[in-house]
Amino acid sequence: MTDLTSSSIVHLESAGTALVLEPRPGGSGLPEVIHWGPALEGGASTYAALAALTTAPAPPSALDEPWPLTVLPGAADGWAGTPGWAGHRAGGAGAVRWHDVSCAAEGGALVTRATSADGIRLELRHVLDEHGVLRVDASVTNTADTEAPLDVAALRAILPLPVRADEVLDLTGRWCRERSPQRSRLDHGTHLRASRRGRTGHDATLLLMAGTRGFDWRTGEVWAVHTAWSGNHEHLVEALPEGAGRHHAVIGGGELLAPGEVRLGPGETYAAPTVVFVHSTDGLDGLSRRLHGSLRARAGHPSRPRPVVLNTWEAVYFDTDLDQLKALADQGARIGVERFVLDDGWFGGRRHDRAGLGDWVVSADVWPEGLHPLVDHVKGLGLEFGLWFEPEMVNEDSDLVREHPDWVLGPAAGAPREWRWQQLLDLTNPAAYDQLLERISALVADLGIDYIKWDHNRDLLEAVHTVGDPQGPGGRRVDAPAVHEHTLAYYRLLDDLRARHPRLEIESCSSGGARVDLEVLDHTDRIWTSDCNDALERAAIQRWTSLLVPAELMGTHIGPATAHTTHRTLDLGFRMLLALQGHPGLEWDITGCTDGELTALTAWTALARELRPLLHSGDLVRSETPDGTVLVTGTVDADRTHAAYTIARLATGRDAVTGCVPLPGLDPTKAYALRLRPEAGLPAVVQNTGPGWWEQALAADGVQVPGSVLSGVGLPLPVLAPAQGYLLEARAL
Repeated sequence: MTDLTSSSIVHLESAGTALVLEPRPGGSGLPEVIHWGPALEGGASTYAALAALTTAPAPPSALDEPWPLTVLPGAADGWAGTPGWAGHRAGGAGAVRWHDVSCAAEGGALVTRATSADGIRLELRHVLDEHGVLRVDASVTNTADTEAPLDVAALRAILPLPVRADEVLDLTGRWCRERSPQRSRLDHGTHLRASRRGRTGHDATLLLMAGTRGFDWRTGEVWAVHTAWSGNHEHLVEALPEGAGRHHAVIGGGELLAPGEVRLGPGETYAAPTVVFVHSTDGLDGLSRRLHGSLRARAGHPSRPRPVVLNTWEAVYFDTDLDQLKALADQGARIGVERFVLDDGWFGGRRHDRAGLGDWVVSADVWPEGLHPLVDHVKGLGLEFGLWFEPEMVNEDSDLVREHPDWVLGPAAGAPREWRWQQLLDLTNPAAYDQLLERISALVADLGIDYIKWDHNRDLLEAVHTVGDPQGPGGRRVDAPAVHEHTLAYYRLLDDLRARHPRLEIESCSSGGARVDLEVLDHTDRIWTSDCNDALERAAIQRWTSLLVPAELMGTHIGPATAHTTHRTLDLGFRMLLALQGHPGLEWDITGCTDGELTALTAWTALARELRPLLHSGDLVRSETPDGTVLVTGTVDADRTHAAYTIARLATGRDAVTGCVPLPGLDPTKAYALRLRPEAGLPAVVQNTGPGWWEQALAADGVQVPGSVLSGVGLPLPVLAPAQGYLLEARAL
């Protein structure tokens, strides 16, 4: 009998997920990926048997022997799909065969090293954390003894998918409508999501997902990938008719490099962005649980309670009058605001959006005594003070551009097309970088700024800088791609500021949610989810952003009754309800509020402070009615003794009543006191009589319900008008 357990396989296993590799004999090639997905009983011996039993047959009119899907698949392996590595040296080195390959466990990682005959050294590092999130880091080094540079075209991380993964889900979007889902079959060919925007993008997929047919929030098996990078990038799912070795298809991602963007001289290294893979056996909620847990385990994750924010943009826009802002801060302090953020319009000639960007000097015209009178007033109220910047952008109508026109990033032929009357500051220029760092740092120190809202309001089109000297040996100038270096400089600028000011918090805003990725979250403290504060639009935007981003890192504000971006008017209760789903705040001129509105907002901020230990640490659970018109979004603590659920109706449904809707995530062996929290707003109901539990749930002690009923059967919901909802709190008895 053949011993199927004798193998050289190496593997990682954590939190029910496993990655299994099989090194090639004698280091003759890169390791083959045997398995990525659910952990299997039996550990190493089972994985060795899996390797022996699942060798694929060789199909007709194809390679004569089965071929492997390696950790960096390419043509030499028999892979005819998108390659893991692509590059050349002066037109050569297109075909690479790796040798001197080693693959071993090092400090919790599986590390693969290899070299090529034409002077490339490769290192791949696979790390599976305690939450089952797999991170892949890859680098190549030019080791050739030649002056010809090594041009890197691509260095992707790619992993296999099984045949049962036959649907693809990704996200698209636009300004004020980020994170819109789209689903398709996993068919032959390449499902490629490529972004050339120079920033993550409003249409970024965040997670590209493949799963079993019909997978949803709570059910189905899902495999997902995320490229942790704020510049140009790509995600792909790919299936060939002959498969992928012993697998059906592949999923992967990486940085999207322009021709000539990364050219390695002798001894130089290109380190690709981290590509994050995650697998779940319990639907999309399982993906989020793993990703959120992994983020929360970081050393730099925000640890103190997230303060309730008041941002001035939709309150005053560019009309930054000291007395009005003081009154706004006074009103904010009275209702329970904890952080006051002055938005655009405080600097240089910035009275509108066509001038002043780049001139990070307090406007003497508007602020003859500087910002100190406002800052002192705000801090005297016990509030933190935040300030808006858009450091990477400049207006052509600015002192900076008049003094340093060469600091604008663009080709020799002329500046790129304007976007919001803006151009990009070349952060790869040391003088521009240093001036920007010094001016922001000086303001942070002088004013005692606690928080920066860091905005970024345009795509990077023609993001190149001119290199070379027409009078030099080459006699020509070249427009060199700059997105890669600009992105690294942006991260470095954030890190330099935080090194100088360790208590400073920074928000990543990019005309709303156009720079949302795991790498930017390693350098900032939250993202601005969308420029749209229309709560009805926000319901879907926040729901899908939360696939990747936990609540405490996701800015969610109450806007005015009539939304600035959609002109839709919504009840205060619904706006308050949706703003509780993240890091809450307001963006509204509350000096004009009625006494009733102020009373409601005071109760709402108190509720936000009461519930944030749960909402900013618990597991996210989601479901919806079959027609998608009612969304259930809950947060459940680790021992399932405390939960809060947002029930939101988006539109009229096909049925007169919804039937019984479960509240997912609760313990069926426990009993719960279910209570309506009116501080989040009570809805307008349109039924003749409410469900039996409704009035009891309004009482201080709530209504007692078995967990098996809540999670397994559910409760009938009141009949609500569109754009209405309520908050249910469940506490174990």
